Amino acid sequence: MKKLLVTGASGFLGWNICNLSKNEWDIYGTVFSHTAEIDGVNIIRIDLTDFGDLGKLFRELRPDAVIHTAAISDPNYCQKHKEESHKINVDASLRISGLCADFMIPCVFTSTDLVFNGLKAPYHEEDPVSPINIYGEQKVLAEEGILKEYPDAAVCRMPLMFGMQSPSASSFIQPMIKAMREGRELRLFTDEFRNPVSAQTAGKGLFVALQRVKGIIHLGGIERISRYDFGRLLAEITGHRDAGLIPCLQNDMRMAAPRAPDVTLESSKAYALGYSPLPLREELQHFRQSR
Repeated sequence: MKKLLVTGASGFLGWNICNLSKNEWDIYGTVFSHTAEIDGVNIIRIDLTDFGDLGKLFRELRPDAVIHTAAISDPNYCQKHKEESHKINVDASLRISGLCADFMIPCVFTSTDLVFNGLKAPYHEEDPVSPINIYGEQKVLAEEGILKEYPDAAVCRMPLMFGMQSPSASSFIQPMIKAMREGRELRLFTDEFRNPVSAQTAGKGLFVALQRVKGIIHLGGIERISRYDFGRLLAEITGHRDAGLIPCLQNDMRMAAPRAPDVTLESSKAYALGYSPLPLREELQHFRQSR
């Protein structure tokens, strides 16, 4: 089988990708601050910001393709730690795409819907970027640098994602389910909208991009939904109908990073290529059954 290098294998998305594709690819997953043991996956511990070691990895491994998911993806953390997060979110991403260009192999970079300010959704691939927090700014810098360095790379803007957690990283719904189970109140925004997908669906979209996309593609779900309404649907499907969900507004909660109100992605280009997210109810039912 061909060799696929997946960066960030201990992270939520990277871990799910490794588990999704290990029967079709010879997977090599990188980790740094956390460990990961995935049956059938070769784990490599490396600091992706050490460009000497990174170049050595490419020369010795000779991957046939790369999916780069490693990132510091917490907007609040990035807002407070700009220099640290820039090294992995921008510098390492540009170096990885440059190495892919040198070796002339497919490269997929996972970006974010937060490259937009949330005022003119739904967003198409051609719409001008307009980030309002440091994390979004860093992803824009990475997108622009990658496509300048390697125009054949696929830049995949990802929506909010949920699904099975890795040993060291969860999605946004695990804390929600925990709060519901424990009977705690859960405050959720009624004025923040996304079009989420499961990690399994997102992973399949990334493989579509790996094979068929050059440039920017959106991998959003088919339904626009508020955080509050998502919580209500999750509570119903997981059997927590009496969950203490409290509707609130973005301005009711102070956070380090500004939040965009609506970054729904228009993803018809990806749908035409074979990316096929399910309705949210079905996605969440599959998640419940796999737990």
